[in-house]
Amino acid sequence: MELNLRGKTALVTGGSKGIGLAIAAALASEGCAIHLEARTEATLTAAREAIRARYPVPVTLHALDLARSESVETLAERCRDIDILVNNAGAIPDGSLDTLDEKSWRAAWDLKVFGYVNMTRAFLGLMQQRGHGVILNIIGLAGERPDAGFVAGTAGNAALMAFTRAVGSTSLDHGVRVLAVNPGPVDTSGGLSDPALSQQSAGPRAVTARDVGDLVAFLVSERAASITGTIHTIDGGLGARRS
Repeated sequence: MELNLRGKTALVTGGSKGIGLAIAAALASEGCAIHLEARTEATLTAAREAIRARYPVPVTLHALDLARSESVETLAERCRDIDILVNNAGAIPDGSLDTLDEKSWRAAWDLKVFGYVNMTRAFLGLMQQRGHGVILNIIGLAGERPDAGFVAGTAGNAALMAFTRAVGSTSLDHGVRVLAVNPGPVDTSGGLSDPALSQQSAGPRAVTARDVGDLVAFLVSERAASITGTIHTIDGGLGARRS
């Protein structure tokens, strides 16, 4: 299936490793020019080398902290003409309500929840001016499968799911799609070449970072032109299983 992504430009936040790097690699394999954002220059450089070793596409690096509003403004200025934005930066720590303190909770939400909101606000307007674009949020399974031991992540992910549905419900009126992917636990041990893992007898099929990258490549392509305001779960069936 031809995805018609060749010649497009994509920005992947949190793109220096794990799911973000796999998404960037999947888009690069389809001919996209890539912008990678992460906090650390060294990991970004390693990610660029890994992508360029396989795919002859431009890879531009942005070492920024998206928990800071000024970093969002900087990135929007540098990347104002992108076709695809993948919001992936941010990790929320485990903890129950009585063990996770306010400082840790706020720091995590500043990067992931408010980071996604601020990035979407900044780039949605630019894309609407041009009449086309895709914003895809990588959220997480806890938003649909609540976990008291991951309460900040459960609440944050649920908020981002509602945010995505709300913004994406009308964004296509101006030519822009906004949607999300909810990965379950992901095996990132294989880097850019992780194989599909075999079915495990004790649980669902392990999802690889490459699986997530392939799903994202389809969803941001013209083949998914009518998909917006929706959440797409990739978890090997975990969310549908009884505990």
